[in-house]
Amino acid sequence: MGATRRQSRAVIAAKIDPATENMTTLNWRIVRAVIILPGNALVIIPLIILWASAGTAYTHRYSVPTEFSFWIAVILILFGLTLSIATSRLFVKFGDGTPAPWDPPKQLVIRGPYRYVRNPMISSVLISLTAEAIYFQSWPLLVWMSTFLLANVIYFPLVEEKGLVARFGEDYKVYQANVPRWLPRLTPWSGHR
Repeated sequence: MGATRRQSRAVIAAKIDPATENMTTLNWRIVRAVIILPGNALVIIPLIILWASAGTAYTHRYSVPTEFSFWIAVILILFGLTLSIATSRLFVKFGDGTPAPWDPPKQLVIRGPYRYVRNPMISSVLISLTAEAIYFQSWPLLVWMSTFLLANVIYFPLVEEKGLVARFGEDYKVYQANVPRWLPRLTPWSGHR
């Protein structure tokens, strides 16, 4: 009986496609990065803020937002999440990495939204946080979004971009000179010097 089980496992193991196995590993890397980074910024911290501000002068309102603000929030969150997913997929497909600093892309990615702005992932989080603040009509969430923005405005030029120059050299410097950090270009950068 034990030999039969070992043979069955061997047959199943032989049928696993290495590409499928690599995709599964890569998907897990992405899921872990998303749960830890935007998951905390967009879910855990806002929940803590809403809980901590309950019953204070800064209490968010639980009443249903006006129809206009509700639809603005829905549109913003859909746009933010779509941008986040699209940029993460580009890192995986063309960069051979994830958005996480512990598993960064091995190739410089200048496709899709990255042709317009250097930090579309941060933009997607900021858009989503703004949507949450609008939906919950919460000043504390707006303060959190502003704090997140300020932290990244400081972090990117002092740490992130220096690391990118060290990893990608002249290619990143040319990209940096042609694509803005925060406000998108009106036309996509073609990649020519």
